[in-house]
Amino acid sequence: MEGTFVSSKPCAKENSIDLTQITLRPFNLTDLDDVMEWTTDEKVAKFCSWEPYTSKDQGISFIEDTESKFLCCKAICLDDRAIGCIMMFSPDDKCRNKTAELGYHLGSKYWGKGIATCAVKQIVNFAFSELPYLERLEALVDVENVGSQRVLQKAGFKMEGVLRKYLFMKEKSRDMIMFSVLSTDL
Repeated sequence: MEGTFVSSKPCAKENSIDLTQITLRPFNLTDLDDVMEWTTDEKVAKFCSWEPYTSKDQGISFIEDTESKFLCCKAICLDDRAIGCIMMFSPDDKCRNKTAELGYHLGSKYWGKGIATCAVKQIVNFAFSELPYLERLEALVDVENVGSQRVLQKAGFKMEGVLRKYLFMKEKSRDMIMFSVLSTDL
């Protein structure tokens, strides 16, 4: 699962960013300054379980630990700069071993440009081609995170329903929307 990869169906040009230049690759310590740009951003962290980073040590830990924490975690790159990340992880439940959960973060200055949608499409193609046992890829999105809901819908995910008070995060009970795409949907 190492190396840079792009979708076999390249994304189009949108909002003056050539989305064919969006790639996914492993993180390197040389990405630290780029990682700190979006991990210190309160807008990015708003719907995440983590608080904005306050030290480069946190960024270094993130980069060094990504391989062990996730089924797959890649930098979302524009011109080889890590402007975000996208990850897949396996549920702990053995009965769900044909499912992976998807998550992603993107620097706020890149929102609304089609980049996240492009990255999600790439990881979906990667997941179902490189992990043949996988039948389902799912994502949980806060009901207030309308932008992320649009990303998933544009990438072909189906909304399955609202999970009421599903998470308690940042001192608040949160309703989450479950989205999924199946290998048979492609």
